[in-house]
Amino acid sequence: MSRVGKHPIEIPSGVNVTISGQRLTAKGGMGQMEATLMGEVEVTQEGSQVWVRPREDSKRGRTMWGTARTVVANLITGVNTGFTRKLEITGVGYRAQMQGGDLVLQLGYSHEVRYKAPEGVKIDCPDLTHINVHGASRQRVGQVAAEIRAFRRAEPYKGKGIRYDDEVVLRKEGKKK
Repeated sequence: MSRVGKHPIEIPSGVNVTISGQRLTAKGGMGQMEATLMGEVEVTQEGSQVWVRPREDSKRGRTMWGTARTVVANLITGVNTGFTRKLEITGVGYRAQMQGGDLVLQLGYSHEVRYKAPEGVKIDCPDLTHINVHGASRQRVGQVAAEIRAFRRAEPYKGKGIRYDDEVVLRKEGKKK
């Protein structure tokens, strides 16, 4: 039995949810998003709550129950408040700044790295060593943050590079005599 799927999803004020068959559409302050859910689950709206239940008691139905509930919850949260992923840059001379719609990174290479923000995702730099990625889709925000981080991942000896703000870099000891 799914522990995640048992709980209803509260619809906050300002968010409109429409269910037609397996297609769920949510409209809110951050825009409109929709998802097509798998056939093993059924989605119903009762008042200001959305319930996700398995259609039958099969292994696949129970497996998709919690997954579908999380997809719906992320959709509703995304159109209401959105998602943010924060990145930190560590290293002498490493910095980031926005130039127009491009993120310009200087990461110790002989050239600067330019990253164009995709549609639906907003990138800003509050200072030279921090990057914030905002958006309505949790998947797209995480993907953009992972692509930025991949330009220069934090290395284990000095910790230089780009890392998530909650990431812990396990440090290694250097060479001994």
